[in-house]
Amino acid sequence: MTSYVLTVSCKSTRGIVAAISGYLAAEGCNIIDSSQFDDLDTGKFFMRVSFISEEGLSGDKLLEGFAPIAEKFAMTFEMHDSAHRMKVLLMVSRFGHCLNDLLYRWKIGALPIEIVGVISNHFDYQKVVVNHDIPFHHIPVTKANKPQAEARIMEVVEQTGTELIVLARYMQILSDSMCQKMSGRIINIHHSFLPSFKGANPYKQAFERGVKLIGATAHYVTADLDEGPIIEQDVARITHAQSGEDYVSIGRDVESQVLARAIHAHIHHRTFINGNRTVVFPASPGSYASERMG
Repeated sequence: MTSYVLTVSCKSTRGIVAAISGYLAAEGCNIIDSSQFDDLDTGKFFMRVSFISEEGLSGDKLLEGFAPIAEKFAMTFEMHDSAHRMKVLLMVSRFGHCLNDLLYRWKIGALPIEIVGVISNHFDYQKVVVNHDIPFHHIPVTKANKPQAEARIMEVVEQTGTELIVLARYMQILSDSMCQKMSGRIINIHHSFLPSFKGANPYKQAFERGVKLIGATAHYVTADLDEGPIIEQDVARITHAQSGEDYVSIGRDVESQVLARAIHAHIHHRTFINGNRTVVFPASPGSYASERMG
């Protein structure tokens, strides 16, 4: 039996859930997980349904039958085969903690993705990447060659069929045109609990201010630097006895975990961009194991 995920967003109105569940039941599908949210401020409705086709119908056939319902409610919708592993391109500069964490999670099956390559503007992690049998692309970036470098990045994206770009501490600002072209398909990890301590050396700023919580933020990339819709955040409590170096070490652990959770939510189609915010449906206890293994 094939498992699918249906995602839907539209204007909130009566009868949407009944129409979707009724259609799936009529087509011999069994719903195994369902989440929904009505945004009372915007009047938008969001829904994610995971189901099994007990009659063995193909995704194309199910989409064809669903089209009249989608048209009736003016839905934006997608249907995904749960067995599909999203093609992900990682980008990194000189801090490798997030990259190494993602490679490990991918290797043990905790992050069911297909890593199609790693791009870096330095050679620091070339050996690590190549030892995982993953293509490594060195694309240096300077003020003079930035347009050409970004064009090369987009060539890699197109050649590999990349569905998601992950900036795993890639310390270069992407152009507005690239952000727009890949809208909703680039995730960044920011080494701060946004919005706070922006710019260089956020941990130094936090240390100097004597904060008691440090954190990290994973968000979708937009043309507005570090202002994209937030997917995941977390914090760690610290004390006056810890040094600036401790802040960095603790912060890197938080960054790695937050980025991995954001990617996990995205690849399982649990995230919806809702203006400047996101709707993120949590993995239910019964569905997490199946999601974990793809």
